[in-house]
Amino acid sequence: MSEAAFETLRWEGDEHGHALLLDQTLLPGEVRMVPVRTQEEMADAIRRLVVRGAPAIGVAGGYGLVLAMQPVRARDGAEFLARTRSAAAELARARPTAVNLPAAMERLVARVERVGAGRTPAELLRALWQDARALEEEERAACERMGRFGAELLKDGMGVLTHCNAGALATVGLGTALAPLYVAHGQGKRLRVFADETRPLFQGARLTAWELARGGLDVTVITDGMAGSVLQRGWVQAVFVGADRIARNGDVANKIGTYPVAVLAARHGVPFYVVAPLTTFDLACPTGAAIPIEERAAREVTHPGERAVAPTGVRVFNPAFDVTPAELVQAIVTEHGLVERPTEAGVRALFERAAATRS
Repeated sequence: MSEAAFETLRWEGDEHGHALLLDQTLLPGEVRMVPVRTQEEMADAIRRLVVRGAPAIGVAGGYGLVLAMQPVRARDGAEFLARTRSAAAELARARPTAVNLPAAMERLVARVERVGAGRTPAELLRALWQDARALEEEERAACERMGRFGAELLKDGMGVLTHCNAGALATVGLGTALAPLYVAHGQGKRLRVFADETRPLFQGARLTAWELARGGLDVTVITDGMAGSVLQRGWVQAVFVGADRIARNGDVANKIGTYPVAVLAARHGVPFYVVAPLTTFDLACPTGAAIPIEERAAREVTHPGERAVAPTGVRVFNPAFDVTPAELVQAIVTEHGLVERPTEAGVRALFERAAATRS
C-alpha cells in the first residue's frame, strides 16, 4: 500500500481556492468531504476534530492561514505580513498540545518574511499558499519513509497493539504509527492488529478500525481496559503509537491512555514504538513536564454519542493527552531513521543526521 485509499484533506484551486476536509466526526457511518473557506471555519474544524492528528492539523492550519489572508486588502507587503502574524497566532490556539500546528504557523510566517515586505500582497499570498502545499507534500513523503523504517521492525505473524488513530486519517499520507503496518502488509507479512477503542471519543474504534479494515488488515477492536489482558495472553509482540509532541529528551505526548499502555508493555516485555515525523519534535520543550496538555469539555465523557452515562453535575477530568516517559520507549521511528532508547543526546543526533542529509 503506497497511498491511502481516501483523502484526509485536499486543496482545491490556486491561492484563491479552498480546502476540503474529510469530516472524521461522521465516521464510520458516513464518508463526507466538507468545504472550508475561512480561517474561522478551519479553526472550528480543528477544535471539533473534523480534522485531527498532529501532522494533519499542521497541514490544515497551513491552509487555514492561506484562507485567513485571502480576503485581506493590505496596502502593502508590510501590512500583509503583520496581519499574517496575527492570523497565525489565532490559528495556533485552536489546539494547544500538538506541536505541528504552531510549528506550521511559524514556518509559513517565516516564509512570508523571507519573501519580503517589499513584495505585493498578491505575491505574498501566493508564496504563503506555495509553502502550505510544500508542507503537505513533505508530510506525505515523511509518512512513506516512516512506513519503510517501521516495517523492518515487523515480522510475519506478529500481533500489534495500537492506541487512538495514527493512520492515514491523522496525516495526509499513509499515517505515522499505522504506516509501518500498511507497508508490512504490502510486503506480504500477516499481522493481527488490536485497536484500543480510545475513550472518550473512540478514535480507535471509529477511525483506526475503519481505515485498517478498508486497507485489508486483520483488526480487532478492544476496550481500553483490555490491553493488559491481551498483552498478558501473549497475543501482542509490539506496540505502535503516534505522537502529538515529543520533548527534547524523548518524552512523548499522545492521546490519553497511551502512558498506561506503555507501562503494560514494559511489564510484559513487549517493545513500545513511537512513530512520528521530525515536525512533531519540540526541541524548545526540555521534558514532557513542559508539554501543554489540552483539557476538553466534560460532555465528551458524560455524553458519548449524546447519551448521558454519568449523573448531571458530576465533576469530570478530561485531559486529551498524557505523557509517556522516554525510558518506556523502545525507539522513536522517524523519516530519518530510528532513535533507540531515546535521550536528549539521541534526539540531537537525529536532527544533526537529518540536517546533513538535507545539505
